[in-house]
Amino acid sequence: MSELSDFDYPLPQEQIAQKPAEPRDHSRLLIYDRKLKTITDDYFYNISAYLPKDSVLAVNNSKVEKARMLFGKKEVFITKTIDPVTVEAMIRPGKAFKPGKTVVLVPSLEHDSSPVEALTAEVLHIANDGLRTLRFNLPIDHPALESYRHTPFPPYIKPNEQLSDRYQTIFAKDQGSKAAPTAGLHFTNRVFSSLDQKGISRAEVTLHVGLGTFAPVKTDRIQDHKMHSEWYSVSDHTARFLNQASFITAVGTTTARVLESEATRLQNNNTGHQAPFRSFSEAVTTTDIFITPGYSFKAVDALITNFHLPKSTLLMMVAAFTGLDEMHRIYQHAIENKYRFYSFGDAMLLI
Repeated sequence: MSELSDFDYPLPQEQIAQKPAEPRDHSRLLIYDRKLKTITDDYFYNISAYLPKDSVLAVNNSKVEKARMLFGKKEVFITKTIDPVTVEAMIRPGKAFKPGKTVVLVPSLEHDSSPVEALTAEVLHIANDGLRTLRFNLPIDHPALESYRHTPFPPYIKPNEQLSDRYQTIFAKDQGSKAAPTAGLHFTNRVFSSLDQKGISRAEVTLHVGLGTFAPVKTDRIQDHKMHSEWYSVSDHTARFLNQASFITAVGTTTARVLESEATRLQNNNTGHQAPFRSFSEAVTTTDIFITPGYSFKAVDALITNFHLPKSTLLMMVAAFTGLDEMHRIYQHAIENKYRFYSFGDAMLLI
């Protein structure tokens, strides 16, 4: 049984990437062969050389929304939209948002050279975890509020709106994520062209990344950690396409969560008959799957991912894919060879 301390590692501060590689596909790529237990160093633009011909690349097409709203010293980070004027949000400072209080966020607004009424937020409820339910006097998508919206960069990256486009994948479509599915940030049209030439097809799923991605594990026994739930969808076309695949590479832990959740759900729902080892169907649902060492992967044959924070659930998924000791060996190699870590960092292919 794994302990939280099993997933710790020391990382020099200077290896936390503050900016992405330029261009995108010039990030470095660590390739780990699970059968041979070998490590190869390369660059992401060469990734097609390491993937099987006629296989399938599964990606998460979720788009990051500008959920962080700044009003002077007040911050509203929207975690859930309930209706056009009502949201669930993290706020700062807490003392300014007391139950029943109406908080003035902007005394007066300007839009298209014409005055718009002030923006206020009524505090309807405070949950045990501190999240507030707020009701605005204007729709939250009102054009006058656009200048107050900011990209929700993770806490280890200095906010820089000039990098907001680089915090989106080039295939992002459906807005809803509070953080980027970062393994997909390395892809360019040039990379997709090289994959096409090798007969490697692309399948898109959608999982809206929630703030639970960054939630720290606080239990010593990782099995006691309650995983966050995230919304996902798989189209009928994608499901049928994946069912025909002989080899699936998941781009990112979010995509892996979708694929493994679907394979597990269909096996569990299959009564009286043994379900296929890998099976997908059209779905719109949520998942709180927690993949840790000892888990048997049902759908994912290879995984493209970034380098993750110590003690994170994302790192635990990597350890489930490689084995705990090999995960530590891979990360030690990456540290010693000056790979760049986290959201804007380099990538690895586990195959």
